[in-house]
Parts: sequence; structure tokens; C-alpha cells
Amino acid sequence: MNLKKYSIGTGDRFGYQGKALLKAIIKAKENGIDLAVVWNKSFREHKLINTKPSDVLGEAQSAVKALNWIGDYYIDADHINLSNVNLFIDSCNFFTLDVAEYIGKPTPANLIREFVQKHKNFIGKIKLPVLESSIYIKKSDIEESAKKYLAIIEEAKKIFMEIEKKKGKNNFIIEISLDESKEVQTPLELLIILIAISEEKIPIQTIAPKFVGEFNKGIDYKGNLKNFERDFELILAIIQFAKTKLILPKNLKISIHSGSDKFSIYPIINKLIKKFDTGIHLKTAGTTWLEEIIGLALSSDEGLELVKEIYKKAYDRYDELCLPYVNVIDINKERLPNPEIVSKWNSKMFLNVLRHDSSCEYYNPDLRQFFHIAYKIAAEMSSRFLNALEKYNNIIAQNVTENIYERHIKPLFS
Repeated sequence: MNLKKYSIGTGDRFGYQGKALLKAIIKAKENGIDLAVVWNKSFREHKLINTKPSDVLGEAQSAVKALNWIGDYYIDADHINLSNVNLFIDSCNFFTLDVAEYIGKPTPANLIREFVQKHKNFIGKIKLPVLESSIYIKKSDIEESAKKYLAIIEEAKKIFMEIEKKKGKNNFIIEISLDESKEVQTPLELLIILIAISEEKIPIQTIAPKFVGEFNKGIDYKGNLKNFERDFELILAIIQFAKTKLILPKNLKISIHSGSDKFSIYPIINKLIKKFDTGIHLKTAGTTWLEEIIGLALSSDEGLELVKEIYKKAYDRYDELCLPYVNVIDINKERLPNPEIVSKWNSKMFLNVLRHDSSCEYYNPDLRQFFHIAYKIAAEMSSRFLNALEKYNNIIAQNVTENIYERHIKPLFS
């Protein structure tokens, strides 16, 4: 099973936007952009909403059948680990192994020495593909990276072997995810991580490092764009090097998590993936939930009041809702409007504040991040919220399709 050069994760927390998301992929194909579609949903999201991986599979199958889609599609067990992987085995064919918590866990000194000795051929100057530059690896670089990262590879192998035992060889896609770690992985560290992955024969097709800068939920990239471009170019060069010099799949590519709404870096990524003629995987989820909220606010007085109620309840449970996402949000609570103020907003004001439009004077990225993580409140409303999604499906679906195609697919992949 081989993932296409370009692919997009279309997370859909409540499972009502499958057709709207697939319409964006179809529109892209009609305009010359060939994407594999990956329905991703994490264990964290399933737990908060009380859904199952089979629900995601059912949503995808329903959309594929309704729209006569004959292209590639996958079901991603997103951010899973050894404790919950078996919940996803039957329904998924794409597994994102989240091993970030194992960064820095102790590895026996003899294993570190063995790793350094085995890969001493990488010490020295390494010419990078495409670029007119090289990187220099010292023995201490390999040693320090081994201390820091060998434990994650050991854990990833355990999860991979558990999946392969149940699903068989070559019947699924593997991604390794480090994006929710506290520290950035440098390009040099990424190379040594890939060397270790190759040694353990884990056939990853995508890898999601933590990049320089901030990739917070639902808002644009925060950081120095020149620094991001410098590092991302080096990372793509290392991916190309790894595909030719290591035992890794030839379609290996970078995966960008919390990738939705990072509008300022899409032109950089677009330019560089063309320069290296390499693929990319963009993972989205919360941006679609936010379009559901916007669609409800625009739909009717009933929809607007429901959204206001969600915000009021979420505001009162701020700490609880933030806790699961503490590494991928940066919310200043003082910039969140009091629910009494929000209760007076009309639909236009709600749109201006919540929609990701930095040119709008009312746009509030803190509120947008907070709504991004407040979906648990909607889940607790159960049929009341789901019935509203059905009732106002037309306007919501239109927003979802437009958001994914116009704001994400076109600038990144065209």
C-alpha cells in the first residue's frame, strides 16, 4: 500500500462533513491537483466525543459511494500508541504513531555505543541533494541524538509490529509523529532519527516532526518565516537523502500536523516541494469543526443561539478544555470576550471574530483557538447539536468545501 505524492488529512470530528470534504478533493482533481484523501481522527477526539473508529470508516465509505469517488482514500488512526492501537486495527489502514512522550527516555549505554559505532560512516560531511550545501555530522551529534531519540524508535517498532501482526505486511500506511513534543527536532536530528528508523526496518511513508516556530490549533503560523523556510528546505533535502541512502520507502514525505490555517507558510511549502519534486501530507481536523460553528452562526437565530451557548459553557470550563491541547495552543484568556458580550453579537459579528481573516479588525485568534478545542461541549449536547448540523447542512457543507479547497488545497498544492 503506497500513499500518493500529495495527500490531505480531512479530520471531521462529528462525522457529518464527509461528502463536503470529499467534494473539495474532487474539485481539486478537476483542476489538476491529484490528492489522496485521509480521514483522520485521534484517540483523544474519539474519547472526548464518544465515537469509534468504525464511525469514521462508515462516514468515508458513505461519502465515497455517494460521490462515486474512485481515487485513493484512507482511514487514519491518528495519534495512537501501544495502549489503544488495537481499537483501530479493524477500521483503519493508516496509523499515526505518536511516540513524542518517549523523547529523552533512558536508553542503555551499550545500545547507544552500538548505534554510534554502526553508523560512524555518517560522521563527516554529507552533501545534500538539490542544495549546493552540506551538513557536518560529528560523533557527538549521533551520540546525543541516540540518547534523546532511540527510545521513541523502540516504542514505534513495538506499535508497528503489533499492527503488522494483525493486518499483515504492506496492508497499511505508517507515520511517526513527534509534532506534539516540547522541543523542535533540528534537521540534523531528523536525519539521525531516520537512520534509526531505517535500522529497525519500520517502513514509514510519512513523518511529522515538530518544526521551528509555533503550530497552534486553528490559527496561522507564529514565528520567523525565514527561519522556517531555512529549516524546511534542509528537512526536505534530508528526506531526499534518506530515500536514496537508507532502507526507507521511496515515497517517504513530510507530514504537517496542526497544518490547517497556516496560511503564511503555504507559499513557502509550495515553492519548496516543487523545488525538490517531493510529496507532502497536510493534516487538518479542527478547521472543519470551526466551519460548522460558523455555518451554524450564519444559518439562523436558532443556530446562532446554539453557538453562543457552546461558548458560554466552554468559557466556564476553560482549564479542563485546554488541558488535552496544552502543547498546541497559545491562548491569552484575557483576550477571550465575556459570554455576556458574545450574547449580544449578531451573526455577522460572530463571523468577523471567528473566521480566519487577519485583514478583519475584529478577528480574534485567541477565540478561534478556544473554539477549536471546545468541541467537547457540542458533543455533550448530543442529538441537539447533531440535529442542528443536519438541519443546516446546506450552508455548513458549502463553508466546509470552500474552506478546504480555496484556503488550503489551492495555495499548498496548486
